[in-house]
Amino acid sequence: MTAACPACVAGPTQLDLTELPDAVQLSVPSMRCAACISTVENHLTGLRGVADARVNLSQKRVRVVTDRPASELAAALKDVGFEAYPLDANALSGEKDRTGHDLLMRLGVAGFAMMNVMLLSVAVWSGAEGATRDLFHLISATIALPVVLYSAQPFFKHAMQALRVGRLNMDVPISLAILLAGAMSLYESFNGGEHAYFDAALSLTFFLLIGRYLEHHTRSTARSAAKELAALETHTVSLKTPRGVETVPLTKVQVGDVALVQTGVRVPVDGVLISKEAHTDRAFLTGESDPVAHQQDALLNAGEINLGAPFEMRASAVGQDTRLHQIARLVETAENARNSYTSLADRAAQVYAPAVHLLALVTFIGWYAISQDLRHSLNIAIAVLIITCPCALGLAVPAVSTAAISKLYRLGFLVKSGTALERLAECRNIVLDKTGTLTTPGFSFAKDDFSDSDLSIAKALAQNSAHPLSKSLDLYLGEVRPAELDAISETKGGGVSANSDGVKVALGRASWLGGDGDALVLKIGETLHPVPYKETLKEGVQDMTGGLSAQNLALEIMSGDTPEKTAQVAAAAEVAEFTASMSPEEKSTRVTAMEAEGATPCMIGDGLNDTVALAAAHASIAPGSALDAARSAADVVVIGNTMAHVPKLFKIAHRAVALSRQNFAISLVYNLIAVPIAVLGYATPLAAALAMSLSSITVLLNAVRVGRIS
Repeated sequence: MTAACPACVAGPTQLDLTELPDAVQLSVPSMRCAACISTVENHLTGLRGVADARVNLSQKRVRVVTDRPASELAAALKDVGFEAYPLDANALSGEKDRTGHDLLMRLGVAGFAMMNVMLLSVAVWSGAEGATRDLFHLISATIALPVVLYSAQPFFKHAMQALRVGRLNMDVPISLAILLAGAMSLYESFNGGEHAYFDAALSLTFFLLIGRYLEHHTRSTARSAAKELAALETHTVSLKTPRGVETVPLTKVQVGDVALVQTGVRVPVDGVLISKEAHTDRAFLTGESDPVAHQQDALLNAGEINLGAPFEMRASAVGQDTRLHQIARLVETAENARNSYTSLADRAAQVYAPAVHLLALVTFIGWYAISQDLRHSLNIAIAVLIITCPCALGLAVPAVSTAAISKLYRLGFLVKSGTALERLAECRNIVLDKTGTLTTPGFSFAKDDFSDSDLSIAKALAQNSAHPLSKSLDLYLGEVRPAELDAISETKGGGVSANSDGVKVALGRASWLGGDGDALVLKIGETLHPVPYKETLKEGVQDMTGGLSAQNLALEIMSGDTPEKTAQVAAAAEVAEFTASMSPEEKSTRVTAMEAEGATPCMIGDGLNDTVALAAAHASIAPGSALDAARSAADVVVIGNTMAHVPKLFKIAHRAVALSRQNFAISLVYNLIAVPIAVLGYATPLAAALAMSLSSITVLLNAVRVGRIS
């Protein structure tokens, strides 16, 4: 993958692409920074027929308002060094985060009302009596009741959903406590009672909304990887018909149709190669680092990229029958299975909610049997409900998760799943992809092996080729001054040739230049100069594998590349276990088998061939340079330029789970102390609300400790 460019600094404010009219969307995985945004936008807007181009760096996409086909725009971006892939805008359409906005609005209203009612309560606490006290109670009721009915709706709705199917959840005791506190306070206000607890109802609502918003915030970035895979298809297909070549929508292609695949375009359907040969990049599909040469009658899959001359193929599988869609269905199945994971908070709720109701009911029955005073018994039961209200319990996990996620973001990680940290802490096996995850294309020769003029010619030829290996060579040669060339010509699948001071020069495959094999060769005159290349480890990979091994995590490489190349990388990364030549389905099967054997694997990968395994694994991580589908399938995305901090990710995950359990313990100790006081009738609903608030603040302060890991 392309390394981050030197201009990587804080990017500009992102625009909401959904505000623009319908347009072409392209995935550009190699974008990293503000300089990338400027290059992409300026280059596209300079093209004829392009009205506007806007980049969303967080999603690594560009949306272009144009009447030109997506394939032409992708080819134009390749000219400035960016690989781009057309996306289906309809498949990616989605709504804004209305839920988060709604929760934040309700939280603000509850907080504002709580402060005002507490100010009114000060007068009552100071000794206001009679009509003055009743007036302040009624004013508080006028403020509190509408706010409670509005702000606490998320709890009411979820409680009703649970009751309709005959079960209890955390929101049932929460809703009861809020409604009973408000109703009892209103009754006391109209009957001259000394105490009303509108401030308690509002405090409950406010603190619980904090927990609900924090929980939503940790989940808000998740997207379906299956939808991303479906969006990776081409929009249109060039079909050969009796009337010539016609461009038709992908949905119109049928089995047996002959498609013409242009250079740089993705293969639209599964099919058989009709042309004599073809060269495709199937790294996203299989993990093979080098372009693959195909002979006539070879099977091609949707998603491969044509790196050679245009070729013809006959469709053998279309629509939902292509391998790309089969992988998407496997991903969707794996995502659904992973979403059934029961979090710490959910497991606590299964025990806590019934216990709270039972305790409040027993308290009410006991006090009514003793005192025969319905009003007094109900007040004590409400105090028990409030004091046992799972506010601290509701904050226990979200508060820690949010603090941990903020810490991880500063380290270069984007956590996308609400239960990701819990699942990462349970992982004992780390499964690593090779190509693009551990490695990047590199060269093994020393520049001193070539003369300055040879290096200049190689630099110039590399700059004039669209091949990925040429671009890597261009980067490797760095500040070498390119030679002056003329009569430049590129042969797709072969290489690039030109004249330099009257001498024929070329850069390309050895067999194309009169040699043997597919090695990269620089030809000057009649002399062939081998240009050795190999994959090199990405920055921080050895620190990552060493740090993970130090935490007693078992490491294993699963690659679609050849055994020889996989073995070389495994040795360099100091990973003993590896398996090569694996298909996407085989990777997924291996990960699923590990789960069945009792292991808890974490998959780290970046390509289309890793997407199923990423979704199927107990937890998963993807580099920021990964394909959109891989980033969506992963629980965590590495947004920094190095993999060196991955061991810290696991340390923080373990710390977060430990602190969450500590918060549960704090909540338990609080209940062991406060509940007997409330049951015995020594706590008013107001005192119960204050105690509940104190426990919530304690939990929040404990959660902050997760950020102390260095």
